[in-house]
Amino acid sequence: MAKATQPLTVDGPVGELDTLFLQAEGECRGVAVICHPNPLQGGTNTNKVVQTAAKALSQLGYACYCPNLRGVGASQGTHDHGAGEVDDVLAVVERARADHGDLPLVLAGFSFGGFVAARTRQRIDAEKLLLIGVAVGKYREPTPEVPAGTLVIHGEQDEVVPLADVLEWARPQNLPVTVFPGVGHFFHGRLVELANFIRQRF
Repeated sequence: MAKATQPLTVDGPVGELDTLFLQAEGECRGVAVICHPNPLQGGTNTNKVVQTAAKALSQLGYACYCPNLRGVGASQGTHDHGAGEVDDVLAVVERARADHGDLPLVLAGFSFGGFVAARTRQRIDAEKLLLIGVAVGKYREPTPEVPAGTLVIHGEQDEVVPLADVLEWARPQNLPVTVFPGVGHFFHGRLVELANFIRQRF
């Protein structure tokens, strides 16, 4: 985790949400909420991909909130397979705007978190959407279409969410997908490149 990461408790719809906050470097230009991978497979807000994205966005001037969604870590409630988690994210956005005003919003997520971020974008406007290793076709509800300009990043050799599934989802949307060659789901050994790419594209 970045040295400036601070613990924070956010009031969620089913109880407290255990959240990590990373302040913006320099002048704050926006807020970002970054969602973690599937908790049933050990995913939490300390995941390295989540923290890599948060650090990159904070360096670009975004105040970053990384919640443990319901039932994860010290967060109250029960895991809801991506349904109730959308309400959790909306609560974190509300807290972020209470803290920082009505600044531009980035919704981001890794794997399950990308699925949650995409579903949250159906309920609220966001300046940008960042989906890393998005878990297409893994949950009860389909991964929704996303706005043009969404940044989708995926590993060529993703062993959890096949690249072919993501391309099939993206194709009818004419949505570009950035592929990291030779990379698996967790971007092992390529996190520095991932951070650099996020900074370049935002």
